[in-house]
Amino acid sequence: MQQAEQIDDVTEVLDEITSEQWDVILAAMEAEDPQALKTALETVHAADIADILEQLSSDQRDRFVQLYGSEFDGDILSEIDESIREQVIEALPREVVAEAVRELDSDDVVDILEDLEQDGQDFILQSLESDDREAVQSAMSWPEGSAGRLMQSETVTVPEDYTVGETIDFLRAAEWLPAQFYHIILVDLEGRPTGYGTLGRILAARRDVHLTDLSEDSFRTVSATEDEGEVARLFNKYHLISMPVVDEAEKLVGVITIDDAMIVLDEEAEEDLLRLAGVSEESSLSDRIWDTVRGRFVWLFVNLLTAILASIVISMFEEELEAMVALAVLMPIVASMGGNAGTQTMTVAVRALATRELTGQNARRVLSRELMVGTINGLAFGVIMSAVAAFWFGVPMLAAVIAMAMVLTLASAALSGIVLPLLLDRAGIDPALASGPFVTTVTDVVGFFAFLGLASVVLL
Repeated sequence: MQQAEQIDDVTEVLDEITSEQWDVILAAMEAEDPQALKTALETVHAADIADILEQLSSDQRDRFVQLYGSEFDGDILSEIDESIREQVIEALPREVVAEAVRELDSDDVVDILEDLEQDGQDFILQSLESDDREAVQSAMSWPEGSAGRLMQSETVTVPEDYTVGETIDFLRAAEWLPAQFYHIILVDLEGRPTGYGTLGRILAARRDVHLTDLSEDSFRTVSATEDEGEVARLFNKYHLISMPVVDEAEKLVGVITIDDAMIVLDEEAEEDLLRLAGVSEESSLSDRIWDTVRGRFVWLFVNLLTAILASIVISMFEEELEAMVALAVLMPIVASMGGNAGTQTMTVAVRALATRELTGQNARRVLSRELMVGTINGLAFGVIMSAVAAFWFGVPMLAAVIAMAMVLTLASAALSGIVLPLLLDRAGIDPALASGPFVTTVTDVVGFFAFLGLASVVLL
């Protein structure tokens, strides 16, 4: 019964794996039959095998690796989520790991090395051919999160004065070509890239056409020290397929391809989402309990401090709350609306900062727009809540107080949702990580103070 439930649960997550396949996979693992497991996975893509490993428990994962170990290749290792990759590599025979990493491009090897301890890194490096090892070590010398770490050293280059015929003859004679490539990069005598042409245009042209006449307008280079997030943004903005990477002397050192750029875009979006929730970007459902607790504790503690600050504001109006119970009933509504409005604006602002849609040039216009949106929403919900309060408690002035408080709270929420991320970004602090607690504090304090302060003046 438990196995049937697991099959149903996993097939809901992985559409590519049928319930029949899962039945066979789990049965093979239960019977410890490596041949049956190999047969069940013969037609399964490496990325789907990686997904299977993520869905299994830790004990099941170890059993899977033991049974399927000799079939592991580089594609599976590169597709495995980094949260479980080290566990899988440690469970595999050393000779299997060594053979698997030899199949990979240098950028994929670097991606694997970044998640391993020093002993594991040393073993994989020693498993590589000398040329591949030098390429990987060269890439690892660049800063973490840079274009140099993201690039692959395997490039296809020809002199810039080559014709199509010379290029085709050169490629046919070459034995070192990458398994996949999109552009042929033109370089000058100093090894500096000056352009590139797509394989399609080159193969369609006459043999006597010079490659410079086929060079793409999209050609641009990026420094090896450039942040990988900026690289991904350039790929997305200019619809690039690949981009040469250069060193300080503008000499070609590698190339970044679109698949790696899209992975970075996905990771950046995931990182922003997790940070907005106050969760570490390394968090995963496969993490140990203590690691998860430790990762979430800090921001929960910060939220506790901000909640205490809001409570201090409430305590300033104890007499008013005792004199009129309706204030205690309606007070959370104002704060909740402010918090939600602030979170909406903050999320838009943080994402706009990450994509560079929000800059110093348009900050004032965006701020005015969001302030107007917050004020209009405040007026609309103020009217709604005044009607609710008047009907509920039968006190006309209470209805007027909550309406005014709603306008002030939603306007301040819109203001703080834009201003605080901007200020944090200017201060060099990641707004995705730090904006949440500050925006919540502002909206709670303003909401409570506006509602209770107005009530004390108007009603009491």
